Amino acid sequence: MQVDASLTYYNQAIKYYKMGSKTDIEWTQDIIRIIAKIRDEYPELSKYVEDMPVSLNQNNAPDKSPNNMQEYYESLELLIKNYQETHISAV
Repeated sequence: MQVDASLTYYNQAIKYYKMGSKTDIEWTQDIIRIIAKIRDEYPELSKYVEDMPVSLNQNNAPDKSPNNMQEYYESLELLIKNYQETHISAV
């Protein structure tokens, strides 16, 4: 049993490392927060969130790999940044 526990810990450590020190739950929470921000502060961008491409895995289900979650989050950040730069005038 000690070997199984060590392997489980090792696999979790690898998963944590690959996600840029974030767990899948943390990425999901970040994505939910940024989508809520878009809907609350920039509702005109909501249509673009729904149109963003989602990577599919071999079973045609959304791919929730660490890289895809990070890329999706970063694309949402970029959407906000580009909108702010082009549509919000300096006061």
